[in-house]
Amino acid sequence: MSLQDLAVRIDALLPQTQCTKCGFTGCRPYADAIASGVADIDQCPPGGDDGVTRLARLLGRETKPLNPANGAYRPPQVAVIVEADCIGCTKCIQACPVDAILGASKLMHTVIASWCTGCELCIPPCPVDCIVLEPVPALPDADLSRARFEFHNVRIARDARERSEKMAALE
Repeated sequence: MSLQDLAVRIDALLPQTQCTKCGFTGCRPYADAIASGVADIDQCPPGGDDGVTRLARLLGRETKPLNPANGAYRPPQVAVIVEADCIGCTKCIQACPVDAILGASKLMHTVIASWCTGCELCIPPCPVDCIVLEPVPALPDADLSRARFEFHNVRIARDARERSEKMAALE
């Protein structure tokens, strides 16, 4: 099996929260790192010990506990914006790796709960601490989260390219 095929199989076992707690920019880069031997199988807090066990089984390795240096396992959760406190700064929108937050500058924002992976990346940039996490029965479908993350990255690259083209046209 090629490293690429192995990375695809590893990625399929990851929760697709795109939280970066593993030390990589998303689940696929972490899967690539595991496949190439750069990262260990115990670095994904959202996957927890069960996720480590699934990875160990796939790779024919001994299971081990989740590495506490990457964080502790938390049951599935989603972000919720406290409407009365939101100032519409858009910093949470920019931080969301799956584009699950909607809103406009100086207007209240909201989270599309069925897209939110509970990654917590929207919390640190919020200047008014109006984002809370609420438990949910399960994370969103991993395939949906993976597709949302891929679309987010395509959109960010497209926006940067368009901005660069506009700036070049002004010169």
